[in-house]
Amino acid sequence: MSLTLAAQPMLALNFGSAPKAPTAAFAYGLPGNFNAIGGGKLDFDPAGFLDGKSEVEVNRYRECELTHGRVGMLASLGFIVQEKFHPLFSADGGPAIDQIPQLPVWLWGVMAAGIGLAEAKRIEIAFQPLDPEKQKAESALRPDYSPGELGFDPLGLAPTESGELMLMKEKELAHGRLGMIAAAGFLAQEAVTKDTWGAYWGYPDF
Repeated sequence: MSLTLAAQPMLALNFGSAPKAPTAAFAYGLPGNFNAIGGGKLDFDPAGFLDGKSEVEVNRYRECELTHGRVGMLASLGFIVQEKFHPLFSADGGPAIDQIPQLPVWLWGVMAAGIGLAEAKRIEIAFQPLDPEKQKAESALRPDYSPGELGFDPLGLAPTESGELMLMKEKELAHGRLGMIAAAGFLAQEAVTKDTWGAYWGYPDF
């Protein structure tokens, strides 16, 4: 009898402990966490941007990263191409940052209108509509929206198989991150050296 009573508290402790809550996947399982060099997962967030963030907020961060990454890829390609190939306007060449004042004023209007229309369409697709009571737009994405999926694929490059689509998203994000770093490097180098990247690195013909 004494042994039975002595064992009862231990049994109560064992059965009374609550099960651990399941831990959410890093960035809620979004692409971009694959370690292409060593395999496995990176879980790279040294600044703690994702700490305590909801899935909707993390999706908004990823939407911003994808948007800037796509711009970064286009900007990097633009730096390489336009410094030597600009048949539409009679520019003097030289560093890309020096070609900005050489553009005609009307072209700035065309570019601003194009960027504005593209951004307005992206906001319409991705973000929640205007709240009629608060009279302000919500910063949260639509619950049924997946970051970066704007329905724009004129060449039909997006795979239909889920595994291949995830791999394509990983590649786009990796190239976008590299594009942002490359564009920032082009800007910094040309601002300091006042020379094109090709001339600076010994390729004057490029």
